[in-house]
Amino acid sequence: MIFGPKNQVVGLDIGSRTIKAAEAVESKNGWAVKTFGSIDLIPGAIEEGIIKDPQAVASAIRELFRLYNIRQQNVAISIGGYSVIVKNITVQNMPEEQLYDSLNFEAEQYIPFDINDVNLDFQILGETENNPNQMNVLLVAAKKDMVNDYINLIDMAQLNLCIIDIDAFALQNIFEVNYKENGENIALIDIGASKTSLNILKDQISVFMRDVSLGCNQINQKITSLINCSMAEAEDLKLCESPDKMSPDDLKRIESAVVSDWCNEIRRALDFFYSTNPEDQIKQIVLSGGGANIKEFRESLAIQTSAEVKTINPFETFEIHGNRLDSAYLKKIAPQAAIAMGLAIRRVNDK
Repeated sequence: MIFGPKNQVVGLDIGSRTIKAAEAVESKNGWAVKTFGSIDLIPGAIEEGIIKDPQAVASAIRELFRLYNIRQQNVAISIGGYSVIVKNITVQNMPEEQLYDSLNFEAEQYIPFDINDVNLDFQILGETENNPNQMNVLLVAAKKDMVNDYINLIDMAQLNLCIIDIDAFALQNIFEVNYKENGENIALIDIGASKTSLNILKDQISVFMRDVSLGCNQINQKITSLINCSMAEAEDLKLCESPDKMSPDDLKRIESAVVSDWCNEIRRALDFFYSTNPEDQIKQIVLSGGGANIKEFRESLAIQTSAEVKTINPFETFEIHGNRLDSAYLKKIAPQAAIAMGLAIRRVNDK
């Protein structure tokens, strides 16, 4: 039996360059993808997660729903970047209700913002290994002004916002649906247009997260600096097999320089993790986002981290429903579809 539409949500991944929408249905036979589509944003409409032109973004969302005939009005979105803080903390054992009451006090020492300016949430992970009187808690804080901007955006798009998730958690959810846990420490890394997020999993629990302002737009920015073109033209040149306005060698040099920056930043983040967790070596890295398509990046990262590097397929275990879905297209778009699919498997009133 398939869950009724009242319980379903559309996974809406609102990026700085592209908006992706996904619908997923679950039955006794497993998951199926019903809809997946995307639409490009005008440059500058969203920058580093901050909505600069809400009207343009809302119009793009409405157009995306029209193009792909999405009739479901309930949506789940996710946020990330410097306005979101995720921390693993240790507190004294207490009932969940008591932790709610003391959350501001517990969180204040970990959050670099005024505690009155953030929305707080948490998930109790269980007792600590060495002290049964303490418990591990996953603490999440998001700046209220950013959250309110996205709430207002979805309202402008005339949709019903049911869930605000975190980018890294959405990615983790779709990874766990598609891949069996093998006991290894795994790093999930999403390379988007303007942001890269790192989420390290140990026994299927997130133990380390970090977001950095690096992404595929860096390549476009270097192209525009070299040949004085628009960001949209730079994107076309980057994807073109035979660019006519710049030499393949110039494009290769730009890509290599940016990839080197990405690898160095990821390596620094992993070194910081290893400094406090020297025994927890990362054996596998799973990439998503547009940057996952760059072969040189995958190869360089594998060498620098001594880990197996592969690209996520969020449709790995999903059946394909709907006559507008093409398996070849889904395979090509898979890395960019991960967060939207991770949101699509959420349900109304999920914790």
